[in-house]
Amino acid sequence: MLRRSGLIGSLIGLLAFLLWAPTSAAASTAPAARAVRTAGAGECAVLAPGASAAAERAVAAACAQVAADVWYTWGGGHGPQPGATYGQVDPTDPASEHDPERLGFDCSGLVRHAYAEATGSDILNGVASAQYYTHRAAERFTAAQGLAPLLPGDLLAWGNSRQLHHIAIYLGAGKMVEAKQSGTKLMVSDVRLNGDYYGAVRVNTGPVSGHIFQTWGTGVWTKAQPSTKAARVYAFPQATTIRVECQKHAELVTSDGYTNDAWSYLPDYKAWVTNIYIQGPAWLDGVPTCTF
Repeated sequence: MLRRSGLIGSLIGLLAFLLWAPTSAAASTAPAARAVRTAGAGECAVLAPGASAAAERAVAAACAQVAADVWYTWGGGHGPQPGATYGQVDPTDPASEHDPERLGFDCSGLVRHAYAEATGSDILNGVASAQYYTHRAAERFTAAQGLAPLLPGDLLAWGNSRQLHHIAIYLGAGKMVEAKQSGTKLMVSDVRLNGDYYGAVRVNTGPVSGHIFQTWGTGVWTKAQPSTKAARVYAFPQATTIRVECQKHAELVTSDGYTNDAWSYLPDYKAWVTNIYIQGPAWLDGVPTCTF
């Protein structure tokens, strides 16, 4: 009887273990399955892995404004310091009539606030074009590249090289957070790749190395080679802060009353610009000569 009871006890114990083991294994894998969040309807969060900690903080800062039910307001977010401000009436948009009464952000004001919160510094002060053409670009992506190379925190821009009119923050999973237009609150949207989507930029939030200068003029084109006949790359719509790697003597250019054969290479754009449109002497001080 003792031996039989022991056998029965062993069988019961084995059965209990077999019933318990799959449940335990499933429970142990559950946290891994939840590690990457999936996009719920209208969810504002980091929705893909791979972004820097600063980029994730920028997403969180923008999403906090969505959660707070903040309004889009034209010109909002462009006060002396980052943060929500009352807007203005946009003469081209009747829906903006209440914007002066609404504390909020326009598209670039939200981007400015998000990255100021993420870094503790006002690194993206300006309108959409100034933010896209920032000298803090870690990497740029064309519209043709689509969403595949993008990470949460990347900035998405719409318009053309000379006039960018909208900017938003990528969340991952084909979603973005944006201040879209008057009469709406800040929102999460599907990324609009049709129409005039222009491309994206990844922001370098660390120290900027290299030689920093300022352009002047409007609609200043950069070129694939140091020549006016070379293919156009980007056009600076206004005075823009740039990072210069080196300079060289190449094609002689006469424009806006100046003549100069010096061209500078801009590594952030993989392009050249005549020194005529860079503030400073004809040959930039402290910048080495290009060897390519």
